Amino acid sequence: MEITMKKLPAIAAIALFLASFPMFAYSFAVPEAVAPYLFFAGILAVTGSLMIPVTFLGRRD
Repeated sequence: MEITMKKLPAIAAIALFLASFPMFAYSFAVPEAVAPYLFFAGILAVTGSLMIPVTFLGRRD
């Protein structure tokens, strides 16, 4: 059961990391009024994707 519970945060981290790439790319294609917010959302997505393994998965010992 423990292995299954460690897969979900890993999948979420990978999904967040991959979702940040379109956010960065589309921030240059949308109107300038929303571009900074979309780019910042991409930064937050990358930060969240790096935070998940550190806080939830921990060490492998």
